Amino acid sequence: MGDVIERYTRPALGSIWTDEAKMEAWRRVEVAACEEMDGPTEEELAAIRAASFTVEAAKEREKVTDHDVAAFVDVLSDGLGEAGRWIHFGLTSSDVLDTALALQLRDAGEKLIEGAKAYRDALAAQARKHEKTLCTGRTHGVHAEPTTFGIKLAGYAFEAHRNVQRLEAAFAQAAVGAISGAVGTYSATSPDYEARVLERLGLTAEQVSTQVVPRDRHAEVLQAISLAGAGLERFATEFRHLQRTEVREVEEPFKPGQKGSSAMPHKRNPITSERLTGLARVLRGYGQAGVENVALWHERDISHSGAERVILPDATILLDYMHGLALRLAEGMVVHEDRMLENLELTYGALFSQRLLLALINNPSKPLVRDEAYRTAQELAQRAWDTRTPLRDLAAADPRCEGLDLDVVFDISYYARYAGEIVGRLDQIK
Repeated sequence: MGDVIERYTRPALGSIWTDEAKMEAWRRVEVAACEEMDGPTEEELAAIRAASFTVEAAKEREKVTDHDVAAFVDVLSDGLGEAGRWIHFGLTSSDVLDTALALQLRDAGEKLIEGAKAYRDALAAQARKHEKTLCTGRTHGVHAEPTTFGIKLAGYAFEAHRNVQRLEAAFAQAAVGAISGAVGTYSATSPDYEARVLERLGLTAEQVSTQVVPRDRHAEVLQAISLAGAGLERFATEFRHLQRTEVREVEEPFKPGQKGSSAMPHKRNPITSERLTGLARVLRGYGQAGVENVALWHERDISHSGAERVILPDATILLDYMHGLALRLAEGMVVHEDRMLENLELTYGALFSQRLLLALINNPSKPLVRDEAYRTAQELAQRAWDTRTPLRDLAAADPRCEGLDLDVVFDISYYARYAGEIVGRLDQIK
């Protein structure tokens, strides 16, 4: 198992990467290989299927062999008598390791995809709920134009959906095994034998496997995980900004009895969002290590092996944990719609400047050329903000705006007129 601390390990995902689970996957490969051999009798196969192991025995044996698979084969064969000779017959260690790893990744992928879908669906539900909830759109951290909170969330939901698709594709292409021998030439087996063994395990065969399954497959899994983490981080970053005291449009759920600070009782901090941000950095590091594992010497070396024992379990365990955190935020977010409306007024209407600009250009009474219209709208908008005077009042008193229908120019519902269509695109998600 990897090195993720217990704090970040949820039981279902963690159980896939225990030493017990790893060796059970090895056992399944060894048994499937024996079942497709010509040599073993039915009695021997029955004994092989019933063969057991303990992690403790395998680790004790490894102290002698200094080779984990060889130690496991010794333990699994022990007590089988003549039937034991068929265990690992014609196989090389990587036949077992890589094929078993594919089984573990398949199980991990199912859990991660399930979590990614739950997070996506929670965001989509909140987007529909807040389809018309007006709020300030920000670019460069500065008020831009009004948008709706539903539109914002729909964007995150679609990104989450893309990450579902990436995870599905990445884990599907990694569901391959190899029973091809020491350098992938089937010197002790055959392609047909490999196909039959892998069919028993629900895997497909790697086209050319040298001694190992090529590591670009595992790198793709880690890259998909890294991207999924980046998506969670983007959502978390938005959440953190919106929870700042000066903004306070959205807050993380705060449980009864929870303490935000050991010193300041008033504190309610975005700790879940911050945790997501930090863990996303770890996933990116694992993604880089996965790419560096691709280039092995000749038919293989083991420079990838030590890294994989850490990064594959840890990356899947971490993303699973992060899905749990993100789902908590998506489902339990506290939305302050009144505060969103208050913040829309902070610039005294300056965020209507584009509407004013276009109205001045298209003024039926006295249209202005674009640069003059821009300078007029810019001057009035900046004066509104600087002097805390509503832009509408300044425009009403300015002769350059004579003839404009200011009710239309300053109609905030204009910004939400396509919200239903935009959020409705979520219905495309299957």
